[in-house]
Amino acid sequence: MRANGTFSVKTFMPTDVVPDPAITTALPVGISRMEKSYDGEIAGRSATLFTAAYDPASGAGTYLAMESFEGTVEGRTGTFNFVHSASTSGADRTGEYFAIVPFSGTGELAGITGGGGMTVDADGTHRVWFDYEL
Repeated sequence: MRANGTFSVKTFMPTDVVPDPAITTALPVGISRMEKSYDGEIAGRSATLFTAAYDPASGAGTYLAMESFEGTVEGRTGTFNFVHSASTSGADRTGEYFAIVPFSGTGELAGITGGGGMTVDADGTHRVWFDYEL
């Protein structure tokens, strides 16, 4: 099954956490916490741990995010985790990965498995979809 939705970032808070030992590379590594709000067939909120090696000046880098979602997927209520990552040269999006974490679902979403994806429209609308099974 496929469920579609849109999302917005409600908060983005960089943390003081740094890798230990600290190793200097060409792209600095940062860790942030985010809260997102979802609407559509996917409705609810998520708490996200976001790690990136990223250069704001060029837009080049890679991110890895672990999200804990609470809400509904096509009317089924519960919680679950999903993970996603991608790389960019500043003008593209490559190496995308998206997976629902097996065994993480609760409530009516217990047993959820699958994948999905994210994209950003030219107008800035953030879209998400889950290709899932229950």
